[in-house]
Amino acid sequence: MSTTTLLPADAAATLSLPAAVQHAEAGIVSRTVLQTPELRIVLFAFAAGQELTGHSSQRRAVVHILTGACEFEFNGSPQRLEAGALLHLPPGHPHAVRATEGPFAMLLTLASC
Repeated sequence: MSTTTLLPADAAATLSLPAAVQHAEAGIVSRTVLQTPELRIVLFAFAAGQELTGHSSQRRAVVHILTGACEFEFNGSPQRLEAGALLHLPPGHPHAVRATEGPFAMLLTLASC
C-alpha cells in the first residue's frame, strides 16, 4: 500500500470510509483515497463553519456527501446538500462549499477529461 494514498493503485482493495474520516476540531482534513493518472479520489472532513472558497477544476468532479450537511455553491446560487446527496460538476465549473452541520464529510472523485 502506498504511503500517500489509502488504497493501492495497483491492487484490488477495500476501505471503510467511516473509519477513514479524520476530523479536526477547527479545520479541514483531506486524505487521498486513490490516485492514478485517470482518477483521483479524496476524502474531506470539515469542522462546522469551515469552507473551501470559490474555485474550479479542469477535471470532471463528482461529490458524494457522506455525513452532515453543507452549503454548496454552484450554478450561481447556494444549495443545501445533506448526507446521501451526489453532485456532478463538469470541468471548469465554479463552485464553493461550506460545512453547515457537522461532522461534515464528503468524497470527491476527479476524473481525467
